[in-house]
Amino acid sequence: MAPITGGELLLKTLQLEHVDVIFGVLDGSYNAWLARLDAYGIRYICPRHEAAAAHMAEAYARMRGRPAVVFGGIGPGAANMLSGVVSAWVEGVPLIVLSGQRRRNIIYPPRGDNFQTAPLLDLYKPVTKWQAGLRDLRRLPELMRKAFRMARAPRQGPVYIEIPEDLMRGTIEAEAITDLWPPEWYRVSHWGPGQPQALRQAARMLMEANRPTLHAGAGVLWAEAWEDFLALGEYLGATYTTSLTARGVVPENHPRYFHPLNRDALERMREEADVALVVGSRLGELDGWGRPPMWSMDTATIQIDADPEAIGLNRPVEVAIVGDVRAALQALLAEVQALGGPKSPPDMSAYDALTASWQEELAQAKTFGGSGVNPGAMVEAVRRAFPPEAILVQDGGNTSLWFASYAPILRPKTYLYSAHFGFLGTGLPYAIGAKFARPGQEVVLVTGDGAFGFHMQELETAKRHHLKITVVVASDAGWGMERSSQLLAQVGKWVETEHAPTDYAALARAFGWVGVHAASLDELHQALAHAKASDQPTLIQVPIDPQANLAPPGALTFASMVYRAEE
Repeated sequence: MAPITGGELLLKTLQLEHVDVIFGVLDGSYNAWLARLDAYGIRYICPRHEAAAAHMAEAYARMRGRPAVVFGGIGPGAANMLSGVVSAWVEGVPLIVLSGQRRRNIIYPPRGDNFQTAPLLDLYKPVTKWQAGLRDLRRLPELMRKAFRMARAPRQGPVYIEIPEDLMRGTIEAEAITDLWPPEWYRVSHWGPGQPQALRQAARMLMEANRPTLHAGAGVLWAEAWEDFLALGEYLGATYTTSLTARGVVPENHPRYFHPLNRDALERMREEADVALVVGSRLGELDGWGRPPMWSMDTATIQIDADPEAIGLNRPVEVAIVGDVRAALQALLAEVQALGGPKSPPDMSAYDALTASWQEELAQAKTFGGSGVNPGAMVEAVRRAFPPEAILVQDGGNTSLWFASYAPILRPKTYLYSAHFGFLGTGLPYAIGAKFARPGQEVVLVTGDGAFGFHMQELETAKRHHLKITVVVASDAGWGMERSSQLLAQVGKWVETEHAPTDYAALARAFGWVGVHAASLDELHQALAHAKASDQPTLIQVPIDPQANLAPPGALTFASMVYRAEE
């Protein structure tokens, strides 16, 4: 058998893991594997910036429910990619992060003043679960196995391997490769449901509860357990909440679902709940740490998670179930059914009245303003224009708050946002990654003009790959959330919040997109209809009312969650 290059050996390891796409900006160190892509059925996507490549891979992983691969070039390419990888680290998304590195004979011991050389392992250590530098080509399959194992279990996240250019181009005799193993030979893909005694105790608590409530985190999405989560809740007649990342696990038009920004109703419901089941969530900062005022400490808590370190992290629990989320929910439903039931839902009238009051506030807020389109009305128009299964991507500061209030998420895995990191600029790369992952679904991005400026060059990537995406840019020529912040802080004048007027629609046309302006709601409705009917990517620039944008609904709620004084 003929020798193969290190690059081809890398492709062999990726093919065994069912990888079908690699994201990354071109680099000469890639050539050994670029030459063999077709033989392994792997597609290569080259964005215009390495951080955007990482964001695309993150979205791809979130849509597909498995690790995605991103490749950075030697030195500057890997350094650029770092700022995208940190998003996956914070969001808990499994990425296989690879990069080139200079030749082994010059990186160690370092010789000083090497071209395009940096301590990449040290750079990636704080934002990846595991890091390794390949130094012997025979060990590449072993390192890749560990990379996939570490990325998947149990707290998911990115891992990093650097591959020196001499190894990428170097060759190895095919018969010397003896450990190319498929995933089922070396790692567990599904854990069991957890401890039987804990499941039985949880079932008794839930069946004896007068007002049980269920809370879903992102772990429910990764386990693809939304049907099981809903089935258990319906049998118990329970109320529902989700983390921001897990929006869509419960359709947000469900009569017993409580939106994260519907605070008065949500807090009263949790104050009256006697048992809470928390599934696939660590109850972080935007969940109020699982403590007052968002949660009552009198509510008995059951927690299900695949990661034992997540149990009781921020809130004490009466019952802990460590296991596969989907298997645990299925086993718990069987235990509940064995005890009787199904149970009747609670009286929702008091909560419904509070929800109606919140919805009236939203209705009032979307009518405010005079100069430009009200941002709430804009978001509502976008939501109504696309079907429930459309993938909705949000980006920006105040734009994200408007989106959260006026765009209900009705299906699982139809929502993308940097919910934990609040990373501006992820929107367009997320939308592109989502479209690669789900080419048959509509993908719609709503972004502010400030956030859009981070990666607007990726319009070219979408056009080059014939991706039909709709982008709505809420344009008020400035940093909207920073205006709000400076106003509340009584800075006295705007400090660097203003942008020069920019024609984003013309910019989109320059990249080959359909680019249009929608200066009124009527024009927006028409533009959205044309975007849906078109086979081309479309960008719609909407001049929003800057005064209305100073005070989006939920702004004070968000501020109270994030900026409250520590107790």
